[in-house]
This record gives sequence, structure tokens and C-alpha cells, in this order.
Amino acid sequence: MQTTPQQRIDEFTQAGWWGEESLYDFFLAAAKRPDHLALVDPANRSAITDGEPQRFNYKQLGKCIDFLSDLFFQGGIRENDKVVVQLPNIVELPITYLALARLGAILSPVPVQYGPHELNQTIEKLSPEAFVTLSNFKSKNLAESHGQIFTNQCPVFSFGDQITTDRIPLNLGQHKPSSAWQAYVSERTPSANDVLTICWTSGTTGSPKGVPRSHNNWLVSGISSLDATKMTQDDILLNPFPMVNMAGIGGFLFPWLLSGNTLVLHHPFELKLFLQQIADEKISYSVAAPAVLNMLLKEPEIMSAADLSSLRAIGSGGAPLTEWMVASFQDDYNIPVANLFGSNEGMCMSSNIDDLPCPADRAIYFPRYGLEGIRWSSRVSKMTKTRLVDIDTGVEILSPGKAGELEIYGPSIFDGYWESAQDNALVFSDDGYFRTGDVFEISDDPTKSMFYKFVGRSKDIIVRGGMNISPDEIDKLLAGHPKLAAAAVTGFDDEVLGEKIGAVVVAKPGESIVLGDLTDYLREIGLAVFKLPEKIRVVAELPMNATGKILRRELKSLFDEESL
Repeated sequence: MQTTPQQRIDEFTQAGWWGEESLYDFFLAAAKRPDHLALVDPANRSAITDGEPQRFNYKQLGKCIDFLSDLFFQGGIRENDKVVVQLPNIVELPITYLALARLGAILSPVPVQYGPHELNQTIEKLSPEAFVTLSNFKSKNLAESHGQIFTNQCPVFSFGDQITTDRIPLNLGQHKPSSAWQAYVSERTPSANDVLTICWTSGTTGSPKGVPRSHNNWLVSGISSLDATKMTQDDILLNPFPMVNMAGIGGFLFPWLLSGNTLVLHHPFELKLFLQQIADEKISYSVAAPAVLNMLLKEPEIMSAADLSSLRAIGSGGAPLTEWMVASFQDDYNIPVANLFGSNEGMCMSSNIDDLPCPADRAIYFPRYGLEGIRWSSRVSKMTKTRLVDIDTGVEILSPGKAGELEIYGPSIFDGYWESAQDNALVFSDDGYFRTGDVFEISDDPTKSMFYKFVGRSKDIIVRGGMNISPDEIDKLLAGHPKLAAAAVTGFDDEVLGEKIGAVVVAKPGESIVLGDLTDYLREIGLAVFKLPEKIRVVAELPMNATGKILRRELKSLFDEESL
């Protein structure tokens, strides 16, 4: 299946930015070092799911991929089938990517935290042909509880030791696959322009949107990550982000295979284990949220006990970086921090030590990709055009210091949301630029006019621990609470997760309400736990403008420390 118009395929192929290699082709190139360590389980695997931590070299990994691909084939999965995958960061997840890619199936990965509410939305929008999960995730049998949601829609495949007869069992064998599978994959003619994934992103409408991306789209995102930190085949990567979106796929899955190095997995994020893995596995590159890096520097006892000697670089993003944090890691620990800015739709910008050697500058500036006469270190900068436009008028901004929405065009950008013509008309300009919803300004320092400075988000998205959450989605659910006359949620600052969710509510006359009333209600609906409010404010009325729109900035002020 392809969603890219032929005109775009021709444009980016003729420019040399898109090629003919698929995800599995990148694995084959990496596997030319068959004995090199390829993939490592989280050290705490046995606390997450069945089995002890596993380690595979590229030769062993290839056998696992083929064997698992054959199991999917025997279960009926074929080219263009849409497969929802809900797995934690264990070795089965990247192997599932590669095994399904061999068949030409389309993966739709969802966070393991998703509950019935989100999964039902996925089914409604996607109509999948299969669901892949596991029978034990932290003692929860997702193959049963979540599998029931898919039973009337499609077959359910499951890893694990507690699989019932109506589920299709999966495992990572090393046996030779069937002749029928071998004939099928040998006769396929895959294209790098085929859709590889449909990931999910939260929109301000409250409805999740599918983001189809081809092998070539992901290739460019992977190149962006490679260049941000000069990744090589000798690196050992530690991925702490769920491999379900840009951070996990574009930041680790593709760079891992493009460079043919070692990928170590981490799940869920736990600081002590994260630091221990860096020491034990001799990690040379990882990524962490700004709040985590800030917290580390404020805990000298933790930093002094941590062995970071193998770490040559670290990436961070998802929220603004502080100048002192980037400077401290570089000056005190000789670890440069790359400032990464991306989205599921394919936006890829980075500030690295080559383009911005001063750490304080790297924390706040991003190169203006596409600016004539300027050469940047990232190959993606040569492929990408960006501009700022006035949010109200749409007129391009060329003056320093004036805030505008960033628009971007290039081979990493998706073609449009899955079956969402109305949304696509809003997020693309007439000449094909993607409207990111992020607000930047051109630096007003005359010596730095070739850089953007991040200002904020024009959308109301809450970013909790790297996961995007639509406040409208939760608002709509709370509207049905029997004790509430009105409700709205907002993000409030958190040192570890960046943001958490706070609910501002108006109780019905004669009713009293506490936080537990909200969370119990949302749990019963099946909302994912990471979307639950963690603080509540009860008010007489919600702040609104003259047209009745909720003023979320005023909501957020209710959760400032000074107001507690």
C-alpha cells in the first residue's frame, strides 16, 4: 500500500533522498557482521514479562525474524494487512517489526499503556486484520483482557506462557521456516514507498489520528538521528522510549539498523536501572527527557555514583532544554547534549555540537533548514525547507523576534492522516508545507539570524513523559460525569515527566467532588492510566473567552506552586 503521490515519489527519488531499500534491507546490510551483538533485552525483563533477558547477535536475530515471520504467515497475515502491535520494549518488539515487514504487512504500534478506550478507537479507525500482544505484562494478561476487544474484528497473536486455545501462540524460535513462507517472501516485490507503519498522534480535536509512514519516510528520520550525534557501527544504544512513535522508531530502530550497531532496550523508565544499564552495557548513546537530565544534575550523589564513562553523547527533547543543563553535561562530564525536535508526522530538526558548539546556544536554537547560503552538518537539512508564518494571517515571517508557526516540507514528512481528508486540509498549506503547530521565532541576535528559537506550542497538547495527550479527549469524557457541571484539563509542570494532567471542574449544585471521583470514572471507561488527572481544582466557573473557548493558560495558572 502506498499513500505518497507519484509526484512526490519522483521528486524525492530524483533528488537522491529516497531509494529502494526497505527496513529489512537495512537489517541485511547490518547482518554482514553476523557475530556482532545486535539486540539486548531490558535487564529487568523477568519483572515485565515471561522469560529471562535475551541477547542476540545478527545471525541469531536473522533466524528469529524469519521464524516469527513464518508464524505470522501461518496465522494468515499477508501483504498490506494492518496489524495492531501492543508490546513493551522487549526484544520481541523490534523482531516483530522486521518479521511483519518481511510479509509486507503494515504495523500499527500502540503504547502498552493503552486501555480499552484507546484500542476501541484504533479498531474503529483502522479495521485491523490482526492484533499482536503478550499474555503477561506486569502480571496482566493482555492477550485476554485486550484481546477480547479484537476478537470479533481479527485474530489475536500472543507471546507468553499463558496462551489460551483461541489465541495464536508466538515465540522466537531458531528453526528453519516453512517452504510456503519462503516461496511467499521470495515472490514479493516490496517497495520502499510502501507504508511501513501507522502510528497514532493526539490532535487538539481529541480524536487520535493515524500517521502512515513509508520505509523511505522513516529512512530520512533515521538519517537525521544518525547525523545528530555522528552514530557509527561501534556505538551501543540504549532506548528508553516506547518503540511506537518518532522517538523510538526514528530515534532508535532505524538508526540502529542503518549503522549496524547494538541496541539495548529499557522499559519502563526507571532512573536507577537506566544508569545501571549505561554502566553494565557500556552505552555510548542514549536519550532522556530534559526533566530527567535536570534532576540528575541536581542530585550530585547520584551523579558521583554513576559510571557514565562510556557515554559519548546524549540526546534530549520533547520540552525546552535549559542552558545550564546542556552546559553542565558538556563542561563537567564531557558529554555533549544534542537538542532534538521531532514529531510523528515526520518533523526532524536537531541542534548538534557541530552546528552549535556553544552548549548554551544549543539549548535554545535550531538551524533554519532550507535557508539559502547556509550549510548545516545534517544531511536532512539539505532535503528540508522550513518557514515561519503568522498564525492569524498566514503571511511568511522574515523579521527576527516575531513569533510564528513553523511550516516544513521535505522527504521525512508524511502524506496525510489516515482517512482524514478534513484534518489534512487543515494541516497542509496549499503548496504542501506541513503546519506543525509549533511556534518559533527567528533569532533577534544579528549574529544568529540563521537560527530559530522555540517559543511554544500553538496547540494545547499535554506532553507527559514524552507521550502526547489531547486535553479535549479527556474533557469530552469528563463531560459525562454525573457530578460535574463542567470540566477541563490542562498540563502542569513536573520535574520528572515534564508535565502532568490537572483537572479543573465545576461541580453540580449540591455535589462535592474529589480527584478519586474523576480517576475512578475514567478508569471504568477504560482510559489509559497515563492520561488520568493527578491534581484537581474545584472552581465556580471555567475561564472562557467571549466565544466560549476555554482559556487553558488560565487553567494552568491554577496549578502553579504559588496557588497551592
